[in-house]
Amino acid sequence: MKKICVLGNFSGRNAGDAAILGCLLKDVSERYENALFEIPTINTNFVRNSYSEYNIKPISLLPWNLSAKILGVPVFRSTLNADLVLSTDAILFDRRLYNPLFNYLWTLSIVLPMVKKRGIPFALYNSSLGPIKTNSGAACLKRVVSSADLVILRDKVSLELMKKLDFTHPNVIEGADCALNSEPVDDQEFERIKEKEGLFESGRPTIGININSYVDKYVSQSGQSFGRDNLTTLYARTVDRLVKDLDVDILFVETQHMDLGIAFETLSKIKNRTRVKLISNKIYSYRQICSVLKRLDLFVGMRTHSLIMASAMGVPVAGINTYPKNRGYMQTIGMDGNLIEFKDLSIDAFFDLIKGVYESKETHRDKMLPLVEQEKNKAAGSADHLKKIFT
Repeated sequence: MKKICVLGNFSGRNAGDAAILGCLLKDVSERYENALFEIPTINTNFVRNSYSEYNIKPISLLPWNLSAKILGVPVFRSTLNADLVLSTDAILFDRRLYNPLFNYLWTLSIVLPMVKKRGIPFALYNSSLGPIKTNSGAACLKRVVSSADLVILRDKVSLELMKKLDFTHPNVIEGADCALNSEPVDDQEFERIKEKEGLFESGRPTIGININSYVDKYVSQSGQSFGRDNLTTLYARTVDRLVKDLDVDILFVETQHMDLGIAFETLSKIKNRTRVKLISNKIYSYRQICSVLKRLDLFVGMRTHSLIMASAMGVPVAGINTYPKNRGYMQTIGMDGNLIEFKDLSIDAFFDLIKGVYESKETHRDKMLPLVEQEKNKAAGSADHLKKIFT
């Protein structure tokens, strides 16, 4: 049996990360039926329970296993004894570079050259690179990229970063985000969720909303920040206008546990509270969330994977440009005109953006769907490229 070690952030706190792993397991296991997937994680129960249909072995990264999250014996042992190592998602950035409780890049820049030296094939699999803002981070990223037999990147931002840092590699492939091929649960399970949460009862259209606790941390400049209180107030006032002027219901969809605090702060400021509901991945799986997203008329997101999952369900999307990868993804699916920058953000501007997309949602959907389908095919097809380095 072939052992495949999958490196990523699979704690169960982020629905996007959970979707990435679920779709990767599906795509790769279809090509390699005899594979055993070793998955380093701080939450073995989440991995074991969420992906039980696949041949998996969660590898605990908790301290009593001699590990400080990714830095420690479990990751070194799993990677150096694997038949194939895959690194996915967006874990290769240099923020808090030397803190293994937060950052993967420094640790992987140590272990992956050892993997290469041992002759074990390694692929960056539908990955993002960066952001990289330091010379030390660039050096670490170069060691990771140089260790890869195959570099499959999910966005143009990563390709541009390689060019900026003057990185070259003989085997770079344009992939796409694994989470694009998320599948919703069946209608029967959706109906249970709908009944439990009281969703879509009024018959009115529903607009999905997502808010992110990072606010503008990744895009603020010169020490100027939009501010958490300003953002929650803006969201609340915008929601009240949407309810009043468009006669819609609002559903907050939170895909990361840490965002629930700011979501509840926003809800507390909304006047038309009876027209607003919330679901999150604290209770529901990514597939269950996708089944709800599929029924929305429009989705307005801050987190990249909330936009990815909504668009994958065929829902037109708009949002705030909180990360470079937001713009990169929205450009890819032809929806970058539906993003607003923090510097332009006001209640009027945000409302006008959402209203404009909502009123022409069918046009946006028709433009978006063929491009999303292309990305889905690229994401799934990445598993075929592994045959170049792994048999």
